[in-house]
Amino acid sequence: MNKFKTLGLGILISFFLTISSNADSIKIGTEGAYPPWNSKDASGNLIGFEVELANELCKIMKAECTIVEQDWDGMIPALLMRKFDAIMAGMSITAERQKTITFSQGYADEVASLAVMKGSDLEGMDTPEGINLSLGGSDVKKALKTLTGALAGKTVCVQTATIHQNFLDSGDVGSVNVRTYKTQDEVNLDLASGRCDAALAAAVAFTDYADKSGKQVVLVGPTFSGGAFGNGVGVGIRQGGDDAIGKRDAKLLKDFNKAIDKARKQGIISKLAIKHFGFDASM
Repeated sequence: MNKFKTLGLGILISFFLTISSNADSIKIGTEGAYPPWNSKDASGNLIGFEVELANELCKIMKAECTIVEQDWDGMIPALLMRKFDAIMAGMSITAERQKTITFSQGYADEVASLAVMKGSDLEGMDTPEGINLSLGGSDVKKALKTLTGALAGKTVCVQTATIHQNFLDSGDVGSVNVRTYKTQDEVNLDLASGRCDAALAAAVAFTDYADKSGKQVVLVGPTFSGGAFGNGVGVGIRQGGDDAIGKRDAKLLKDFNKAIDKARKQGIISKLAIKHFGFDASM
């Protein structure tokens, strides 16, 4: 074999070894600004429910994983640009997002709630608890009607490009003055400072902020799920295709689903949810 054939064979072997080594290497994007789902500690390290869950799922998959920080409003574009392979960022599974990406099965429930500061005239709204918009019916109509009246003329703060903003913009609760922010932390700060009459987000985002800040944040009205709020939180993955990368994405989806099943059966998800949320939010 001449030296050119040897060199060509060496490059080919190196290429396949690189593909093989990358096959079990997964890069996961998270926001790092949505506690207790994901956030950063004083040293800037990524922490939270999803960071710990991602590490557990990677152990089950026997994969080498790297978790990277990504701004929320650029999360899906960054996934599609292949800056990382999967999203674990408190992202609810919605029909709108499924037009662009695919999701694993849900690993946790995320119910939405309005929050106000103690003493607000919005405290004590007469609305039924646990409203699933997908079910419809009299309870849903009553809750939406009550919120429409209560929020008229109010300023409601919300993180941009979220299911919570979509709900407020939908018209289901009338015409609301919506003020958007890049992060949930900014929403919390402006709610506490009085720049918002109310704010809408995952209920645990407000309870976590209240516990850590000592601020008198109060949840009001019903907790919402379904419909515009999606069907739980899952791992966001690119839609698979016929090329090598697309097939890898399709396999990654199967691997995450198997790992989530195993983590659920072993009680890992329940344990982490109770640790970070104070209750079992596993699905």
